[in-house]
Amino acid sequence: MTVMQSPRWLPGTLRARLILILGVGLLLAHGLSFALLFGERMDATRSMMLRNLYEDVPVSVALLEHLPADERAAWVPRLERRTYRYLLRPAAAGAPLSTERSRQVTGLIDDALDQRYPLRPRTVSSMPERYEVELTLADGQPLTIEITPAPMPVATWLPWVLAAQVLVLLLCVGVAVRLATRPLARLALAAECLDPAGNNVPLPEEGPWEVAQAAQALNALQARVAAHVSERTQILSAISHDLQTPITRMRLRVEAMEASPSQDKLLGDIDQVSQLVREGLDYARSASVTLGPAIHVDLTAFLESIAGDYQDAGRPVQLLQGTLASRDTHPQVLRRVLQNLIDNALAHAGSAETQLRIDGEGRVCIDVLDRGPGIPADQLEAALKPFHRLEPSRGRATGGTGLGLAIAQQLTQALGGSLRLSPREGGGLQATVILPEGASRTIQP
Repeated sequence: MTVMQSPRWLPGTLRARLILILGVGLLLAHGLSFALLFGERMDATRSMMLRNLYEDVPVSVALLEHLPADERAAWVPRLERRTYRYLLRPAAAGAPLSTERSRQVTGLIDDALDQRYPLRPRTVSSMPERYEVELTLADGQPLTIEITPAPMPVATWLPWVLAAQVLVLLLCVGVAVRLATRPLARLALAAECLDPAGNNVPLPEEGPWEVAQAAQALNALQARVAAHVSERTQILSAISHDLQTPITRMRLRVEAMEASPSQDKLLGDIDQVSQLVREGLDYARSASVTLGPAIHVDLTAFLESIAGDYQDAGRPVQLLQGTLASRDTHPQVLRRVLQNLIDNALAHAGSAETQLRIDGEGRVCIDVLDRGPGIPADQLEAALKPFHRLEPSRGRATGGTGLGLAIAQQLTQALGGSLRLSPREGGGLQATVILPEGASRTIQP
């Protein structure tokens, strides 16, 4: 099946695409309407000018014919119009008429004067266009009609009105697109934050019919996923819980046997099965953890207390110097996450280090670092899956069951944060707990 790719010139988001399509469409329609209106106005203005010219030229020429020669100069300025005027001199030197408009105007003047005067038209200037039509009055006085076609006058307020119309159009497009895409963004956010344990607040089933239907379908999907996860978690929890009794009986019976290498092997196998059952219970419980109200925690002191507990037990766990920060969180759940990560580091590296820092995006991060064999880059994501073990460095021989990191990730997601694994510079593994945004206070040391 071939997947159709979007053209490269299209924006990546639906909002930007809708704004582009609707905005360009409305602007083109607005421009076309303006062009039609402007063209019609130009035609009307041209027709009016030609009609005025046709009616004015015979009257003006007749007036100048009947005036004494010494009074004509005083009357010529009164006969001047916006696009033509009368000059008591011969026409200036020039070329024959070259445009259809100039020939049309000359013919109109000739018709208005009933062909009683021989006309001598010539082009004086082409940029801007200016041409003169010369004729001779009855007493021999030369008379020149200088014509300078001018564009249609535009009011000074018209560009501002057009700009305001364009802004109103774009504003309306932006509001309409926002109203149309905001429910989709809300649906996408709800789908992204969907909690398999069913702890999410149901999405409001309101808005347009299509959006309400989509919200209703998403709420139903979340309920089905939560029910499915809850059922599987209950099964895993019940199996893990019920296995503890026969495992205990097996241990008692094996311990009652005579000491032998076989007894030691059996006890080792029982210990591994018991550990697997305990971590299975922990994983089942972490899938449906219940969070109470968040508490404002001094994270630096919190990490110091965790490292101190391990040091009191003789375990090499150090707190590196970093940023001082506090955050609204759930300390018991966060402690379980960090303990799982530290235990994982101790099991595979023999020592662990923790550090509190603020990343480049301003998020509060807690790093758990070790100098162990690390995890190959192509298996970092898989290492967070339940029952995933890496051989030989992180195999069951070291006591791992493949649930420690999965439990830590599940609890971190319950806190609203995320867990990332990455190779540590110089060798080893770096596990980073990124806490969710919330009320916090950061103090640089």
